[in-house]
Amino acid sequence: MSVVLVGISHHQAPVELRERAALDAERARELARRLAGDRGEAVCLSTCNRTELYLADESAEEAERKAEAALLALEQELGPSLYRLRDEAAALHLFRVAAGLDSMVPGEGEILGQVRSAHEIGSTGPILDRLFRDALHAGKKARTETAIGESPASVSSAAAALAEQVFGDLSGRHVLVVGAGEAGELAIKSLAARGALIAFVANRTAARAEELTQRFGGEPLALAAVADRLAHVDVVLSSTSAPGWTLTREDVERTLHARKGRPLFLIDLAVPRDLDPAIHELDGCYLYDIDDLEAVVAETLAGRRREAERAETIVASEADRFRDWQASLEVVPAIASLRARAEEIREAELDRAKLSGAERRAAESVTAAVLNKLLHLPTIRMKQAAAAADGVIYADAVRHLFGLEDER
Repeated sequence: MSVVLVGISHHQAPVELRERAALDAERARELARRLAGDRGEAVCLSTCNRTELYLADESAEEAERKAEAALLALEQELGPSLYRLRDEAAALHLFRVAAGLDSMVPGEGEILGQVRSAHEIGSTGPILDRLFRDALHAGKKARTETAIGESPASVSSAAAALAEQVFGDLSGRHVLVVGAGEAGELAIKSLAARGALIAFVANRTAARAEELTQRFGGEPLALAAVADRLAHVDVVLSSTSAPGWTLTREDVERTLHARKGRPLFLIDLAVPRDLDPAIHELDGCYLYDIDDLEAVVAETLAGRRREAERAETIVASEADRFRDWQASLEVVPAIASLRARAEEIREAELDRAKLSGAERRAAESVTAAVLNKLLHLPTIRMKQAAAAADGVIYADAVRHLFGLEDER
């Protein structure tokens, strides 16, 4: 059985293509079941950054063809963005995915749960079940033995980390988001993950604001009403493409009395900037723009790269273990046939000897011991050879030498 991977990810496909190939859990489950058929195995891993189909099949070519056809049926324009990997390369890729090494933000933790969910709803057998269990083990090991997931590695996560430093704890802190694009959404996720509450989302397009509030909570808001809500929040996050200030110093200053000394943390992710830099001069107001946050990210990325290198070593070692296990499957049938033939001969010779009960038991004990010792070294050598390129040659030679061809 070969392992085949066909997929797309953020490395090759823009979001407008990825979103057309994105599958919810039920559609992923159904696609995996259809691709597996009666004799194969399949898992569909679909996230915001990737849609990947993993198949285990006797024919790698046929499995690859089916997976390509399934993805192109979702979106015909995916063709140039598809990547195809097999066996060891496919395993290493999945292990890197599970460890967060292939993510847009290296080391992000959400992907491990997504890999687990894909495994649970997939149509797995012995090959893909082992592959995904090993991938989850590799991902956990990389996170346990390195610090790859600890420091913020994006502007959005850095913003959330800085907000946490300002308040000590974000649990129950209220957030007002101005601009509901990708940067804003990523920051919302990071802030919510640290316990913050999304109170308001203001956006030029009301539908997008409503979409985010449905997912993360809060109330959609008109852009003109932002200044009126400042007294009720602890964090303001702005990331629009609008010209001019979305908040001025005067807007914020008018709310200070109502805030009664509570600190206000403002994050400006926009270029050009959304928030008047003079806001930072007000007592209790902490304003960070994109340059401030990128400096934080730059400081942490060097450490994360070192941790990523350590995680790559762990993942590669785990992938080698899977490769050796998969390769050993090539010789297992030959080993089983050889042992079965030897046992058949032993039993036939014992029957022919017409021994008494006590003699038969003694002879069985001795001949079984001889048989095990005789076959022990060939079994070990065949499994060792399986990890190299000539495992199949060894297996075929054993079948030929002992006349086992008809038992394949």
